[in-house]
Amino acid sequence: MQEFLLGSNEYESFNKHGFLVLRHFAPKADLEALQSLAQQQLANPEQPLELEAAVGYPGAPTDATANGGNTVRRQLGAYARHPLYKAWATRPAMVQALQTLFGNTQVFLSQAHHNCLMTKFPAFSSDTGWHQDIRYWAFQQPQLITAWLALGEEDARNGGLKVIPGSHRTSFSKEQFDENLFFRADLPENKAHIDQAMEINLAPGDVLFFHCKLLHCASRNHTDTPKLALVFTYRDSNNAPLANTRSASQPEIALAPPEPAPTVLRLI
Repeated sequence: MQEFLLGSNEYESFNKHGFLVLRHFAPKADLEALQSLAQQQLANPEQPLELEAAVGYPGAPTDATANGGNTVRRQLGAYARHPLYKAWATRPAMVQALQTLFGNTQVFLSQAHHNCLMTKFPAFSSDTGWHQDIRYWAFQQPQLITAWLALGEEDARNGGLKVIPGSHRTSFSKEQFDENLFFRADLPENKAHIDQAMEINLAPGDVLFFHCKLLHCASRNHTDTPKLALVFTYRDSNNAPLANTRSASQPEIALAPPEPAPTVLRLI
């Protein structure tokens, strides 16, 4: 079976821009199985769940008793939910890609962060402002990578991600963020960065890899179809979570390195 093999060009592009898109990264059979599983699990949602009402972002229901108050934002604990999710998160092609982007080190999957089926439902989804994922994480270094598998089309209409290329390499002051650590869109010095933003359009089976310091945002879903993505976050062997923090609250999964196999890359 042919796998994706990244090289120095992809490594350098990721380091420069803070993200990398691999088109058709999920094989057709795997994608269809994951899509089916996601629909089944959303039809009968089981804890742990994060509801839109719990985060209180613009567009979300005001509380769990409001209209749409039971709308799911994330099905948490994906790795342990089902063998298909586990197999996806640890597949050899995933490990090889991450090893290259980290610089050929041992890779660990975090069960404390992301590790979820991310959803955006019509009518009751929310807007997420500009932010860096590392804001609430606690590791020795701010060097983690998230792998975002689109289970359907993602674009501006249904709340697809927007990113600011290269923002993971920029040193920002704490004054450029609000009390919830969102990047302030009202500041002139921030607007210069926001003006450089680009939309990330994904097709089913595409995977977006992005750095934990990359500024990104997303609007609510303006279509009549739920948007679904399977999202996992990884670190390398030199970046353990800090003790007694949320980042260290769940066992991490050590991923074994695979044998490399050549393939053709399709980049954004």
